[in-house]
Amino acid sequence: MTADQGCQLVEANLAPALWGFPCSQPSPQPCGAGLPAAAGEVHEKQPFLANTEPVRLTPAWEDTNLPNDELNFKGVTMEQADLEMNPPRDRFNLVYLTLLLHGIGTLMPWNMFITPKDYFVDYKLGNGTSAGKDFKYDEDFLAYISFAAQVPNLLFNWLNVFVQFGGSVTTRVVWSILVMVFIFVMTVVLAMMDSSDWPGTFFWVTMVSVVILNMASGIYQNTVYGMGAKLPPKYTGAIVLGSNISGTFTAIISFIALLMAPNVRTAAIYYFIAALLVLLACFDTYFALPLNRFYRYHELMSQKELQKKKRENLGAVPRTPFFAVFRKCYPQCLNVFMVFFVTLALFPTVQSGTSISELKHRKELKLHQAKFCDIIFFVADIKRSDPHFFIEDRFYLSVLCFITFNVCAMIGSSLSTWIRWPGPRLLTVAVWLRLLFIPLFVFCNYLPKDETRTFPIIIKNDWVYWVLGIAMGVTSGHFSSLAMMYCPQKVDPQHQSIAGMLGAAFLVTGIFCGILFSPVLKWFVTNVSWDIDWSI
Repeated sequence: MTADQGCQLVEANLAPALWGFPCSQPSPQPCGAGLPAAAGEVHEKQPFLANTEPVRLTPAWEDTNLPNDELNFKGVTMEQADLEMNPPRDRFNLVYLTLLLHGIGTLMPWNMFITPKDYFVDYKLGNGTSAGKDFKYDEDFLAYISFAAQVPNLLFNWLNVFVQFGGSVTTRVVWSILVMVFIFVMTVVLAMMDSSDWPGTFFWVTMVSVVILNMASGIYQNTVYGMGAKLPPKYTGAIVLGSNISGTFTAIISFIALLMAPNVRTAAIYYFIAALLVLLACFDTYFALPLNRFYRYHELMSQKELQKKKRENLGAVPRTPFFAVFRKCYPQCLNVFMVFFVTLALFPTVQSGTSISELKHRKELKLHQAKFCDIIFFVADIKRSDPHFFIEDRFYLSVLCFITFNVCAMIGSSLSTWIRWPGPRLLTVAVWLRLLFIPLFVFCNYLPKDETRTFPIIIKNDWVYWVLGIAMGVTSGHFSSLAMMYCPQKVDPQHQSIAGMLGAAFLVTGIFCGILFSPVLKWFVTNVSWDIDWSI
């Protein structure tokens, strides 16, 4: 091999390494031009930054396992990116106050319907009887209206968990409020009309109105709790607080209407118009929620969790695992049930000293109206045990029973916003300890009307009775708020809405079962005897 041939062979072998591409037809070069430089020398054909690692981002995006669409900001607006980077605060507590208003709205329609007893029972139905003279509309009105309200409210609360009527949250809230507004408009029209010649028609139209009203109210109440479950726990507490305020707020409106109106009918018209204004305020504030950055942020987080689950299911919309959600949150659902079961088993039937079954004696008694959530009762006066007790007999029932419970329940709900004690596990113990209220109030001076009590009265001290009433009211409001707050926190974020609706359904179920249990206590004190005297 000649020197020129050897030079050409070396150049052909070095060219790919030097330039990074094969040289099929190497150009003739002088011998030695393609040889590597000596140690310490820099040749102009030497590769730039030789033997270096490729540049990588730290931390590398490849290591985040994020989908390509999110890495490329596909489908993400600048506003959404800003919300995630800078989580907003609830300025001026606007979202909190809005949900508080909706809590009032969930129970306002029914409270407004049952409070004007004089209007319905005395003014509209006082002289009406059925054709056979065996059905007095005024006497049976409140018993029937209670049944007409409870059954659809319970049924539609549960149905809305599994079959979400109307699809989206907006559709359910809007149509529920519109139906309730329509019912109140029709009620105002009926108030303006003279129905003295057709009391039967008025009675049945009112019954149908109550059924429809509570069907819509059940869907609305359940959906609102689902909305609050997507937000931090205190916002669910705002809804519970609003429901506790509703009764007091209704009584204030009733009092103002009676002061301003010259007669019962005019007062009822003002009263129902006030209910319309409250519902329209709920309607308007619902559409204001999406304009709030704080609410949009939590809605965005909920949607991101849902999209994440959708990607994990290869693009298919995942089915809602109702049983799996219930299995995670059932301890708190049971807590909600037990709180309202104990409360409604005692208040106001046992606590006020009469039985719900004594409605037939309404004309012989001086009656007082009591309400809690969706229930109406009529109770007789009770007297103080100690004649020297500082509250007179005429105020005893109102102060020690109704005012004490409603105010204390409202205070208890308010405390849950700042005091998150007891925790989820200890709350279960505290809720079950509330069962002790049942025998304690039975030991008090509970005297069913026209019945002979055989069980001895053990607690005869008015102060003990009042302390028990305060304790039951505060724990009812506080524990129910905590249980409703903890319930959505036990499940994945995308299922919090379902957990909130389950909690609302158990709330209504607890109320219903508590009412059914009240006659058992009446039977107990009138059929069980005990000869030991342990009176306090």
